[in-house]
Amino acid sequence: MHLITYLHAALVARLAELRHDAERGDSPVPTAVIIFGLVAAAIAVTGLVMARATNWMESVPVAP
Repeated sequence: MHLITYLHAALVARLAELRHDAERGDSPVPTAVIIFGLVAAAIAVTGLVMARATNWMESVPVAP
């Protein structure tokens, strides 16, 4: 029974310490939104480059 009381007291103290420390970093949600935006921009740029490269390759004359 003493072990359970000790573990409970340690857990309560640790949770209180975590709640007191307000500067724990950024939430993962804004980071995920930023990463999603960067991935969407990279896909758009890749698609644009691929379309322009395809058009350029089709405009090159073929040797007879």
